[in-house]
Amino acid sequence: MIYDRFDIVSAHYAFCVDYHEGQWSEKYAKMCRISRYFTPGAGWTGYASLTENGQMIYDQLQEFENV
Repeated sequence: MIYDRFDIVSAHYAFCVDYHEGQWSEKYAKMCRISRYFTPGAGWTGYASLTENGQMIYDQLQEFENV
């Protein structure tokens, strides 16, 4: 699989949205940094909106974080 920037950024954003531990957590800060450049539209639903590659990246993040 070839990952492009959109796959990587959208997967990290979705993961941080789903698993941040509150406003002062590292994942929340990462989500805010990403949102400067990536702002999903109103129809974006997180994991379901990711491409197949994005979903694979998201799944790998879950394994890495042991969520």
